[in-house]
Amino acid sequence: MDHRTAILALIVLLPVTACGSSDGEAQSEPDPLIEAEAQARADLAESGMIYCALGGAPNFRPDCQIEQTQGNDGVVLTMRHPDGGFRRLLVTDDGRGLIAADGAEPAVVDPVSEREIEVSIALDRYRLPATVR
Repeated sequence: MDHRTAILALIVLLPVTACGSSDGEAQSEPDPLIEAEAQARADLAESGMIYCALGGAPNFRPDCQIEQTQGNDGVVLTMRHPDGGFRRLLVTDDGRGLIAADGAEPAVVDPVSEREIEVSIALDRYRLPATVR
């Protein structure tokens, strides 16, 4: 398994919990357009690139590289920006999925669909393939 496949495999297994209805209603069918977009982003992540919206930009672009390394505290994902900046996320095994690996800004993880999450740190946002449970 090469490093890009390992990154995708790791992200896909993140335990992210989605908010569901509390009254037991059945989940609606996934939106085909959202699913197709999530698949395209997952395919891109296999090549080591992800969609990001940096510095408060309103639109996502496939401009960030993603790398996986083993740190002292566990697996670290580094999102590298086109301008040389970067953000690091620590993969947790306590149910949170991802947290900021360093810096003062916390990472906020929100499910986008059953196959994708959005991670926000300050004004930077990233779309990552993941299984939402």
